[in-house]
Amino acid sequence: MLEELTITELQAQMAAGELTARALTEKYLERIEQIDRQGPSLNAVLMVNPEALEIAAALDDERQEKGVRGPLHGIPVLLKDNLDTADQMPTTAGSLALAGSIAPRDAYVTEKLRKAGAIILGKTNLSEWANFRSTHSVSGWSSLGGQVRNPYALDRNPCGSSSGSAVAVAANLCAVAIGTETDGSIICPSSINGIVGLKPTVGLVSRSGIVPISHSQDTAGPMGRTVADTAVLLGALTGLDPRDPATASSVGQRHTDYTQFLQADGLQGARIGVARNYFGKRTAVDQLLEEAIEIMRQAGAEIVDPANLDTVEQLSEPEMEVLLYEFKADLNEYLAQRGPDVPVHSLAEIIGFNEQNREQVMPWFGQEIMLMAQEKGPLTEEAYRQARAECLRLVATEGLDAVLAEHKLDAIIAPSNHPAWLTDWVNGDRYSGGSSAITAVAGYPNITVPAGYVFGLPVGISFMGGAYQEPTLIRLAYAFEQATRLRRPPQYLPTLFA
Repeated sequence: MLEELTITELQAQMAAGELTARALTEKYLERIEQIDRQGPSLNAVLMVNPEALEIAAALDDERQEKGVRGPLHGIPVLLKDNLDTADQMPTTAGSLALAGSIAPRDAYVTEKLRKAGAIILGKTNLSEWANFRSTHSVSGWSSLGGQVRNPYALDRNPCGSSSGSAVAVAANLCAVAIGTETDGSIICPSSINGIVGLKPTVGLVSRSGIVPISHSQDTAGPMGRTVADTAVLLGALTGLDPRDPATASSVGQRHTDYTQFLQADGLQGARIGVARNYFGKRTAVDQLLEEAIEIMRQAGAEIVDPANLDTVEQLSEPEMEVLLYEFKADLNEYLAQRGPDVPVHSLAEIIGFNEQNREQVMPWFGQEIMLMAQEKGPLTEEAYRQARAECLRLVATEGLDAVLAEHKLDAIIAPSNHPAWLTDWVNGDRYSGGSSAITAVAGYPNITVPAGYVFGLPVGISFMGGAYQEPTLIRLAYAFEQATRLRRPPQYLPTLFA
């Protein structure tokens, strides 16, 4: 009954008296038990909210007495477990070091969702510490939650770090979910699990109360089965938050309703650039993108090909330098805000905990990245400042901004990722084909939409734009989605090639 239902369809059923928020929540909880805990055992949901049914019932009463707050009233949402919730659910980032630790207050995103009338259904599993622990990590694995499994082929990887959020949406365990991204952690799992994911402009959505990696690149964002659902969720997340100074830049740029940009003819007259430098690595993926380009051309888009983002090739070293510096500084600051009751109070203490609990925490891979970050000094060091300046030159001044302006583009497209690889705890991830880095480092928006399948595994197409161009990207992505309607629900195959 819940398969592929959109927020609009769920609201229509509740408005007609055919469904209640409590009944809907019960159905999702039953589905989590049947599919996530048992059956295919996806392992996407780390914990369910013990208060979910009570909250749903109260929202049903409010609907009857006062009407609805908005489009998310009574809609169950799952949060990645690096977002603080000041309730009965711990916030752990998937780490045993934070097991059982309750945050003193909600993340701003959590507050906004509660005010919108959403039901916090539970917390999703993730790559531990948002995949910033080891150079040989396995995406979707955490010491607290174990391995998230790809619903299209259970032995394949779901990508990360928002693994559980993407899988939960793909498997219809919730209406929509929240992920977070530093570089690829919304885009990659959304692409690989056949859903829509939007990585917003840094500053559009507050990061306060979210376990951090990098204040330059971190952002929370919406994940849904459709562009429309993703747009609904994004509108509930925006706002000015004094706890996150970056949100000041969104004044005059943000919207509370992004559904106004859903235009089925939104590709008509649009100028779309093709980042050819991301092609040529996988013939089957290239073919899907060529078909997508032709569909956009037929829908009235003007295709500028190529519109390459070549500076990304020089990005990995300075980006990593920035992330190492900021991870130490930002994580220590976040842990201080969690208060004295948190089990670990610094990156140094986390490293020590991991070493003391090596058998449980590091059975497959270590903490090389954490050790490198711990060696870094304060953000006043010249090495950090130079690395950040180099990043901005490569991604903005000579990268996205330059290419968008040169060709007068509305957006640039590229394959989001290649298909899912086999989960391999011995050798780690075999990640390839991603195009998220340039928008991640720039802090610019990126939306991925299903573009087709390779041997039954989803592949997404990314629409990338300049700062605060979410309205344009939503318009283009929605028009592409409506012209193609390529999403297919997963079949939970044990393996592709038996």
